[in-house]
Amino acid sequence: MSETRPQSDLIQNPRVTSEGCSVLLDINDGDRLVFARLSAGSTLKIGNKTCSLQPLIGCPFGSLFQVESGKERPYLSRFVPNSEEDNVEDEGGCQLQEESRDNRAIIDNNQAQSLTGEDIDAMRRQGATGNEIVEALIANSATFEKKTQFSQEKYRLKKQKKYAPRVLLRRPFSRSICEAYLKKYPARIGFLRVDALSLLLSMANVTANSDVLVVDMVGGLLTGAVAERLGGTGSVCNTYLGGTPYPMEIIRMFNFSNEICERILRCSLNDLCSAQNGTGEQVGQQEDVFTVESHSNCFLQEQTSLSVGMEEVHLSSESGVAGLVRENELSTVSKTHKARKAGGNAPKEAIQLWKENGFSSLIVAAPEQDAWSLVKDLLPLLSYSASFAIYHQYLQPLATCMRNLQLEKMAIGLQISEPWLREYQVLPSRTHPCMQMSGSGGYILSGIRTYTSQSS
Repeated sequence: MSETRPQSDLIQNPRVTSEGCSVLLDINDGDRLVFARLSAGSTLKIGNKTCSLQPLIGCPFGSLFQVESGKERPYLSRFVPNSEEDNVEDEGGCQLQEESRDNRAIIDNNQAQSLTGEDIDAMRRQGATGNEIVEALIANSATFEKKTQFSQEKYRLKKQKKYAPRVLLRRPFSRSICEAYLKKYPARIGFLRVDALSLLLSMANVTANSDVLVVDMVGGLLTGAVAERLGGTGSVCNTYLGGTPYPMEIIRMFNFSNEICERILRCSLNDLCSAQNGTGEQVGQQEDVFTVESHSNCFLQEQTSLSVGMEEVHLSSESGVAGLVRENELSTVSKTHKARKAGGNAPKEAIQLWKENGFSSLIVAAPEQDAWSLVKDLLPLLSYSASFAIYHQYLQPLATCMRNLQLEKMAIGLQISEPWLREYQVLPSRTHPCMQMSGSGGYILSGIRTYTSQSS
């Protein structure tokens, strides 16, 4: 036991990267978001430069890297911001109110910069770093000293992103993955915003040692978020209509341990209903054809040249795993390090246990399905007083489902919530709401299952 413990701790350490783990690369403060799997041969293309990702292995999440020009090829170098620069920025922010300069007299005629492109290329051939090129551009600018301090910082940041791009090493978890997909390809996760995702988990009362029933048609994001909150306790049952499970390739981005992966199970709705009622051959037959066709069409339409570039590529992975980066921007030579596979078939013992005790929570995120058609079959699988939460992008399907639940007296405490979120820029003397924001975060129907005479 003592010999194998250090190795397991190293693999399961959530704060440090290791070979074969998934990472989220934030390039130039959110300009690009890239999912990658670290290995000795993986590379990342930033602009016209291709850098190896090997220096990222063994570094803690949150580390900042900067692209430097090497003798053979560009490489990523660990970058540590100076505390002096931060102090200067703070002091400068306090002086903005007393500053009398403005940009009214500055004319943008492309003649303020005396440093030419040939001069910059010559500096690169001589081995000048990106920061040195930025300082040279500032020194040779005729209008830099006339600008306000805020404009100077914007100018410096713009040149730094071009000549010395930086890469932030982020840990992929529920929030970061949801934000990344919502920013680039929101349709793949059903336009599920991070505040709506957190509200789903809270309203469904997902806690440790819970048995959660999930209908996940958002690529596996919801299943991964539930498993992350359970932390290796309880179980997650990803159910589906028909005979084809819904793809959940996003789970591979979470870097789950084997213990957590074993808690993520799959079981068709027909099997769950047959275990509950003793029959169930006709349950969901009307939706089977519609489910398979609509689900296939949805992912075939999203099929593009975007691919994983990290492991074996198949239909579901091309449409769901690393769709935030093109194949020519991220490539991997070594394919020996594979993510742990989650979502095995539920054993008969687990199905029998769910039949006897019922599920403690239900979460549904199925934009392509009718909410009421799903809930009327799923709600009897819950234990009494169990919480449920249903997400949909639009209000009307949830309003119809809520009305039917009230008529059938299947649940109490029914309410439809609309989450609202606005991001603020917080800077000295420049704090204000961001100019662009998401208009709607969808709607969530929540409630508690009750006992009825029909349920007995």
